[in-house]
Amino acid sequence: MTEIDAKTDALVPAWLTLPDVAEKLDVPVTRARQLVKEGQLIAVRRGEERTLQVPADFIASDRIVKGLVGTITLLKDDGFSDEEMLEWLFTEDESLPGTPAQALRENRGTEVKRRAQALAV
Repeated sequence: MTEIDAKTDALVPAWLTLPDVAEKLDVPVTRARQLVKEGQLIAVRRGEERTLQVPADFIASDRIVKGLVGTITLLKDDGFSDEEMLEWLFTEDESLPGTPAQALRENRGTEVKRRAQALAV
């Protein structure tokens, strides 16, 4: 878990604390922490109290956004840090259009994964 800089923090429209993530996924907080530890979600320390928080766009109703876990895995394999992944996921990409995070929420994960794979080349 990293601490986030102001530039990357500003890219993410909304954040959820781990208890909020657990509530949305209908799991115990310990399970939400495990999802972060397993790399299925990205959490960073932010705010005055430096609490662990996850971008709200990573949760769709009662589940993790489809395609997010695979995209995180690809980016990690490319050597991206948590902060770099967040920056990439929440930066506008005219070829998508929108951000990779928006594309995942709109079930356009194949396009996002193609771009993530191209980063390794």
